[in-house]
Amino acid sequence: MTIIDEARERDLAIQDLDWHLFPEGTAADVFAAPSGDLARVRLGEPRRGRVLLVPGVAGSKEDFVLLFPLLAAAGYLVESFDISGHYESVLAGPGNLDPPREHFDYRLFIDDLVAILEDGGPAHVLGYSFGALVTELALVERPDLFRSLTLMSAPPATGQVFRGVKHIGPISDMSPHRAAGLILWGIRYNLNRTPPGRIAFVRERMDVTGRGCIDDVVGLMMTMPDIADDVAAIDVPMLIAVGEQDLWPAAQHTAYAARIGARVAMYPTGHAPCETAPNQLTRDMLRLFADAD
Repeated sequence: MTIIDEARERDLAIQDLDWHLFPEGTAADVFAAPSGDLARVRLGEPRRGRVLLVPGVAGSKEDFVLLFPLLAAAGYLVESFDISGHYESVLAGPGNLDPPREHFDYRLFIDDLVAILEDGGPAHVLGYSFGALVTELALVERPDLFRSLTLMSAPPATGQVFRGVKHIGPISDMSPHRAAGLILWGIRYNLNRTPPGRIAFVRERMDVTGRGCIDDVVGLMMTMPDIADDVAAIDVPMLIAVGEQDLWPAAQHTAYAARIGARVAMYPTGHAPCETAPNQLTRDMLRLFADAD
């Protein structure tokens, strides 16, 4: 008997699109966070709760365009925002803090995330790559603000997380500026062969986000505290959602999931399931939400 995965079939039918455009009815505003004004978007009604999607380094809220209508249709208020120093939040940063600081640090991103969560109340939270590291740190500090946690394409490591990346891990010990340059080079020259509409948007976004911010964030990913045991001690349903061709090997993701007590969902895609497997990802997130409820 052949089992048809309807969610996967819908994902395979996705066409290229204009990544600037959110679904009709999406409201855009600016949230006054500790580090400055953060561009935010929201869609849906919180009949079943609230979902907050946190992008990663060199990313933005638009990474979740395909998740927005799916989660809203399931009865959730879905939200995302550009993290400090990125895209339409480019003017936010450490210089706005009291007292001002010179560099972006984990404290800045944690405080911004906690402020957004406090603004709307506890939420199901998804963190993407670097955003996942920030959500884990925030979970340890404020578990009362999390109904569940999805770690999408999260580095399954601590310390210098790039050491575990496929192929380049052994040569990843370099300055944050050089490592950031290699990452941005790979994105700009579309090594992942993303569709024309997507890469056009990504390049436009890269031209806005400051290089100093990217350098700082990459540096933070090289100094991730080991909080896995603290995360595991928190009684919140957790999911690791990742592509089979992710930057880190599948075995590392499954081992990290076992360490923190998370379930694993793996998709036949790469580092961005929110772009290439949104229906499968939404299906598994909704199952996680049901556990929390």
